[in-house]
Amino acid sequence: METFAAAAPAGNFFPLFLFLVCGTLVAALLGAAHRLGLFYQLMHKVDKASIQHGGENVAAVLRAHGVRLLFTLVGGHISPLLVACEKLGIRVVDTRHEVTAVFAADAVARLTGTVGVAAVTAGPGLTNTVTAVKNTQIAQSPVLLLGGAASMLLQNRGALQAIDQMSLFRPLCKFCASVRRVRDIVPTLRAAMAAAQSGTPGPVFVELPIDVLYPYFMVQKEVVPANPPKGLMGRLVSWYLENYLANLFAGAWEPQPEGPLPLDIPQASSQQVQRCMEILSRAKRPLIVLGSQALLPPTPADKLRAAVETLGIPCFLGGMARGLLGRNHPLHIRQNRSAALKKADVVLLAGAVCDFRLSYGRVLSRSSKIIIVNRNRKEMLLNSDMFWKPQEAVQGDVGSFVVRLVEGLKGQTWASDWTEELRQADRQKEQAFREKGLMPVAQHLNPVRVLQLVEETLPDNSILVVDGGDFVGTAAHLVQPRGPLCWLDPGAFGTLGVGAGFALGAKLCRPDAEVWCLFGDGAFGYNLIEFDTFVRHKIPVIALIGNDAGWTQISREQVPSLGSNVACGLAYTDYHRAAMGLGAQGLLLSREKEDQVVEVLRDAQQQCRGGHPVVVNILIGRTDFRDGSIAV
Repeated sequence: METFAAAAPAGNFFPLFLFLVCGTLVAALLGAAHRLGLFYQLMHKVDKASIQHGGENVAAVLRAHGVRLLFTLVGGHISPLLVACEKLGIRVVDTRHEVTAVFAADAVARLTGTVGVAAVTAGPGLTNTVTAVKNTQIAQSPVLLLGGAASMLLQNRGALQAIDQMSLFRPLCKFCASVRRVRDIVPTLRAAMAAAQSGTPGPVFVELPIDVLYPYFMVQKEVVPANPPKGLMGRLVSWYLENYLANLFAGAWEPQPEGPLPLDIPQASSQQVQRCMEILSRAKRPLIVLGSQALLPPTPADKLRAAVETLGIPCFLGGMARGLLGRNHPLHIRQNRSAALKKADVVLLAGAVCDFRLSYGRVLSRSSKIIIVNRNRKEMLLNSDMFWKPQEAVQGDVGSFVVRLVEGLKGQTWASDWTEELRQADRQKEQAFREKGLMPVAQHLNPVRVLQLVEETLPDNSILVVDGGDFVGTAAHLVQPRGPLCWLDPGAFGTLGVGAGFALGAKLCRPDAEVWCLFGDGAFGYNLIEFDTFVRHKIPVIALIGNDAGWTQISREQVPSLGSNVACGLAYTDYHRAAMGLGAQGLLLSREKEDQVVEVLRDAQQQCRGGHPVVVNILIGRTDFRDGSIAV
């Protein structure tokens, strides 16, 4: 068989070959010209005399999105954006560790329903945030992390603090982008802010290399040598650097829309809502478990509360849904959740997930009809192939779904004896805690009794921040948030060290609220230095440290199973004195003041209302948060 080359006339082959070579060369040149920005520069000039800088573009987008607070630990890579934010009236709050800045942004996101923002410098500044960013991912908080970076020309050349930052954050963030030109700052940030809030909320990361943030004349000084090399290669290098600079700043200050983009929030279909209404209408012993997603925008907390009350189904509240019904509401069941779930014939998991918190779904009865609603389909069906099966799985916004469900079930009632049965179990557990609160402790204070007195002292305008193991686990049984969005815990990741950052963000969001932080002594070790931050920024919070001189939650399992308390022992350290050294107020609660707990707590309140952060170091006996039992 003849080949194409053999069959084609010899005179026609060379022109065809030449055409292909020339076409390929022209395409390559056009592609190179596009990448070098030569076409864009024909229409968009560089204002070489301007003293504007990319940090101003960052600040303008944040202001257009209603951002009032930016948390940071300063670094030269990000100085322009910090200065620009300050000029535009965005409060810049600098912390003593980058992880705290992200935790504070997380608290702002949870309490306001908007995007919390943190900015940190390159390299170790960003690696210090990884734990907090992962925590926001699992807690589904919309947080924007702005990260500095080395100049693009110097990346992969051994520049200071230059690492592959994008590879670190892609697995953690919904949206990751590295800005390559000043004109790209605005559209990139708008897209990031929308991504953080759309679908299942979560963290987003935007890398801002140093040369997109500083003004033209400063970048020019660094990029273009004062004495360019001679010769052909020298002229080529000089042309490349001049063109790089021109492309970097071309069109940088042209007006662009800066405001929010539309959000994509999934909604349940009418057919799904109708089917769920039918399932619930036939229930005899229905139960609701509300998780954090129920408190996400666009449904306001008061509207969700009214819907739950109208529905009239007993419910358990977890995560950010804690406090939704206030204190001592007849529909709010607080104890014996596993037993209640086994007895229920219909369970509505509204933003709750069948992970370790629900024993991977094993806590649900096989005979119960399960309705689950969640924005995230993968999370919604977690472990459904092993331990449980949903009767109806609805991918959509939880708060909106509950409101629509109630609109179709108005007038529906359920037997009151079911709610009363659950409340009776609550009363029995509460009585058991009252008895444990009276138990004597040989050397220190009874932590159950201390927390009962905290519950009695806590004002209605308080926000509770919790960070720790046993002391916090016991507090979850005894101390009730006074309203919706008044309880901040790390979430399903179980991260220690969130307390100071959460308290910082909470107090700045709600300056009229009293912010009470409940710390374990182990967790407080992560937070102590941030009392310098509270003092410098005049942010009054109250920290209560349940000091039992150990990592007791670990020790309780490690000692009987492995026969050693290694690495679990701490000391009854004078944390209150350390806080005083940072300029905060410090108080000690020990056995000698057993009858003065309320007085000391009220003293802390007075100090806080006077504008001072306060640390109360409470020496306690050890508890088992699972049942409240106490050991010295």
